[in-house]
Amino acid sequence: MDLDGILEKLEAGEQELVQKTLMEYNKENSQCFFFNAEQREQRKKLGEMVIKILERDLQPSCQVVCLETIRILSRDKHGLSSFTTPSAMHILAQYAGLDYSEEVEVPRIPDSESVVEALKGLCNIIYNSVEAQEMAKELRLVRGLARRLKLYNETRSSHESKFFDLRLLFLLTALRVDVRRQLAQELRGVSLLTDALESTLALKWSDIYEVVTDRLAPPLGKEETERVMEILKTLFNITFDISRREVDEEDAALYRHLAAILRHCLLRQSDGEDRTEEFHGHTVNLLVNLPLMCLDVLLTPKVEHGSVEYMGMNMDTVEVLLQFLDRRLDRGHKLRETLTPVLNLLTESSRVHRETRKFLRAKVLPPLRDVKNRPEVGNTLRNKLVRLMTHVDTDVKHCAAEFLFVLCKENVSRFVKYTGYGNAAGLLAARGLLAGGRGEGHYSEDEDTDTEEYREAKPNINPVTGRVEEKQPNPMDGMTEEQKEYEAMKLVSMFDKLSSREQIIQPMGVTSDGRLEALDEAAQKMLQQQESSDLESDSD
Repeated sequence: MDLDGILEKLEAGEQELVQKTLMEYNKENSQCFFFNAEQREQRKKLGEMVIKILERDLQPSCQVVCLETIRILSRDKHGLSSFTTPSAMHILAQYAGLDYSEEVEVPRIPDSESVVEALKGLCNIIYNSVEAQEMAKELRLVRGLARRLKLYNETRSSHESKFFDLRLLFLLTALRVDVRRQLAQELRGVSLLTDALESTLALKWSDIYEVVTDRLAPPLGKEETERVMEILKTLFNITFDISRREVDEEDAALYRHLAAILRHCLLRQSDGEDRTEEFHGHTVNLLVNLPLMCLDVLLTPKVEHGSVEYMGMNMDTVEVLLQFLDRRLDRGHKLRETLTPVLNLLTESSRVHRETRKFLRAKVLPPLRDVKNRPEVGNTLRNKLVRLMTHVDTDVKHCAAEFLFVLCKENVSRFVKYTGYGNAAGLLAARGLLAGGRGEGHYSEDEDTDTEEYREAKPNINPVTGRVEEKQPNPMDGMTEEQKEYEAMKLVSMFDKLSSREQIIQPMGVTSDGRLEALDEAAQKMLQQQESSDLESDSD
């Protein structure tokens, strides 16, 4: 049926005819996600008419059909003007049960198809329209959602109603900084969402910060996983700046409680590998936001039969994170988005928790035996991470290098030993450590243990490549002194051409503070420091 015919029938206004006509349109366009630009005006008029029809007293079945039509039309981000007016948004908010009013104590319970369809339409409209986002703020939709979230445990709403409540809340907090702040501070969103998370996972507690986790329990159901992931994403939005704020005792207790739940999430499986990977990915993203001081609860659970134990601590969570990192490394897809959060989490945890660092070092940087291959060659975690140290993406490169540097207790010689000077040079240059030494971190002074294989090969290891190199023949063997001098001058001329005349390369030198500078400036600084040192010696 063409749009002109549909509009003509809707203008007749009979409810039965409206319902029948729109049902046909919905069925025909249920899988339509790309729209013809030439019919945009007709679709706009259709949207306006449907909104007008929704203002009338309709049968529930007709309401649902009208709202389905809006959901389909709202997929066209260029044709949303019919739905972003104050009156249209207010009508949709009413049907979604989110019409916030200070006088209304009990919100509409979202248990009808109309509510679900209205929520779906609002998600599309708000996602695609800045005007709708502004209207959502004025209509105080976040307050309506927060009020409904408080009743999360008390209502028997369908999965879809709860899911789209959470999806809409996620979109509002992702798209509007002011809504994010309002939910986090004024509406105590972290506490609200943590309660919803606990309810969805049906948790039992064995101690104040320890969830009972049965590793042999059936995987988390698809519907529960979907809701949990929406909660985790929204919590991520409203906690992204926690590390920049002072955290009082009450907030610290809340974040520890949340971290204990996230530990449980990491130890649970979902229905299928891909969904579990996504579920764990959102969990890791949120853990990165939490204050480091609150992550001690990841290690405090009692060691039980089947647990991974190290130095008397329960390392189940760290082991899962390491396996998660390994899988992400193997996938090699969108490394900045998928890899940097878990690398940052492991790095910062290693800085503050000695047991975590020592466990990770034993797994990632075990005593060195293979000295024949370059550090970046092979399939161990060390090899994979060293390869990333020369990645084209600066963030990925920095995160991988920083993680390994912390595992080496920010000791330059140890870092170079495991990665090779060539791979390590980027981080060392950025830290001013090219001349050696240590970083600023504070670590215990236990010695590095060398294997017999490493001790025997150490004198022959090339520090730049990090492996034993085969002895190469001297290219000047058999040359006369005149030939050697000619080749040397030829090389000097080539360097001069590349640096001074064509400026393709710039010779660099290492200053006394371990940083790279242009060779002339570096040499001048070294000379000035030497002269200053000589003057001080003379005065003594």
